[in-house]
Amino acid sequence: MLALVACSNNDEEDTDSGNGENADGKTEITFWHAMSGINGEALEDIVNKFNEQSDSVSVEAIYQGSYDDSLNKLRAVGGSDEAPAIVQVFEIGTKYMSESGFITPMQEFIDSDNFDVSNLEENILSYYQLDGDLYSMPFNTSNAVMFYNKDMFRDAGLDPDNPPSTFSEMIEAAEALSDDDTYGFTMATIGWFFEQLMANQGALYLDNDNGRSGDATEALVNSEEGLNIFNWLNEMNQAETFRNYGSNWDDPRGPFFAGQVGMYLDSTANTAQVLENSAFEVGTAFLPSADGMEPQGVVVGGASLWITNQVPEEDQEAAWEFVKFMTNADVQAEWAAATGYFPITPAAYEEDVLKDVYEEYPVYKTAVEQLENTTVSPATQGALTEVLPEARKIIETALGEMYEGRDPQEALDDAAQKITDSLD
Repeated sequence: MLALVACSNNDEEDTDSGNGENADGKTEITFWHAMSGINGEALEDIVNKFNEQSDSVSVEAIYQGSYDDSLNKLRAVGGSDEAPAIVQVFEIGTKYMSESGFITPMQEFIDSDNFDVSNLEENILSYYQLDGDLYSMPFNTSNAVMFYNKDMFRDAGLDPDNPPSTFSEMIEAAEALSDDDTYGFTMATIGWFFEQLMANQGALYLDNDNGRSGDATEALVNSEEGLNIFNWLNEMNQAETFRNYGSNWDDPRGPFFAGQVGMYLDSTANTAQVLENSAFEVGTAFLPSADGMEPQGVVVGGASLWITNQVPEEDQEAAWEFVKFMTNADVQAEWAAATGYFPITPAAYEEDVLKDVYEEYPVYKTAVEQLENTTVSPATQGALTEVLPEARKIIETALGEMYEGRDPQEALDDAAQKITDSLD
């Protein structure tokens, strides 16, 4: 029930907008999304429930491929009547979408309908708010956590119920967990983790409040906090208690499932897969923080729902009815229980369907507690720039070069300059 499947290509993709009125007299709108596999099935179930209970609106959910695919298709039809009424866009597309001219800010519907956003999770809303206005409605939300092998902890003489929480504690635990054929720690060489570890130190990735008080003009990744991360990873890499398995999400998962790695970072959205594939007791923990620094929390991942202005006002209002439905506590509970994402509506935690899941799988609670303990600031709101995908690749390259022997400060300085150049 709790499996999560990553977005993948689909040979039956459809880009027909389908907005209008159907035979039942309902306003028919289309919803472009990037959920496939079990996630897609869970989404279809929710859409069907909305259609059954609505007397005036019918939603057709159409899979458009990956997040990148979906956004590229929206770009292609932007400004035309082929656009959908609603589109799901990943979090790093926020800057582009807010300035695209293709959307009606969600705040307009919230204000006109007196919709109470205080019922939603503030730490999730903050990512999608620009100058205090909500531009899209969060939907599928995740963050980064540490998974660890409790059996390996016991064998190494470590407390399985007291995982390391600081960089130095991680270094010590990684040493204890490593031997000739195992490594203490790993993480995929993915730029998203660097952003999370920066935010947890309260550090900005970009100037101008992470691009939120004005367009970013300079990368700040080579700050003291950025160097803390690189030095931490470099120390374990040189001690051979860390291994870089690659830059794909799945690269470190296989070794962890096989008991070849004691600890690794991953998205909370992968919790179900970890539980399903691990033949040992799995633990989850907050992201580690740099020594001497109070943890500030995480940046939300996942995606949100946007209402386009490429369809008539009637269709936009219909889209708003669907968006409101998606925020209901019972809907959010059903979605979280079926997928492993966590709800944007705190009241969902009181729904039996989700309470039962959390009782059976308490490792899911770590992500929720980590989010609840996050301090809202420009650092934890995340970097806002159209070039973030490129910046992530630059950081990944810098990490790879460091693992091969390059000086951490040199690698970071070079990365900072390249990201700053891309901002131009």
